[in-house]
Amino acid sequence: MNLTPAMQNFILHWGEMGTKWGVNRSVAQIHALLHIAPEPMTAEDISETLNLARSNVSTALKELQGWKLVKASRQLGDRRDHFTSVRDMFDLVTVVVEGRREREFLPTIEALREVAKDAETDATPAKIKARMAETLDTMEMFDKWYQDISRLSRPVQMSLIKLGGRIARFLPKSD
Repeated sequence: MNLTPAMQNFILHWGEMGTKWGVNRSVAQIHALLHIAPEPMTAEDISETLNLARSNVSTALKELQGWKLVKASRQLGDRRDHFTSVRDMFDLVTVVVEGRREREFLPTIEALREVAKDAETDATPAKIKARMAETLDTMEMFDKWYQDISRLSRPVQMSLIKLGGRIARFLPKSD
């Protein structure tokens, strides 16, 4: 695949975003390439297009598959795997948000529950216990909100997103 300057910039920027999210730059660049590629690509195609070592590409593809961001498929007459990114942007965002929830948010809630339990039996001052409880309550509230929203149909979710900040018109004014 020949990359235009715009395609190169897209891939480079996605790689930079990846490093800010804690993802290896080449992993993010491979994901960006697969995201914009019109057809599935083999690991060799990816390696050649991005000028990356084949071993680096293989490792990155396994990581992306583990996150459910990339899928492998086979084509008749070709023994190689062909890779594609999740094509639908709404689905892609959902996969990313759910993955981060599972890997980061839920373990933090669980850790906060344990800390709060420990604080009940040790000498943690009351004000600090209250702050810990507030932190846990707020995180659990956001997680419950997320779970409630994720159960809604996609059209309803899209309507809510499009409604955005305009919903504030229906809420009481705050001081």
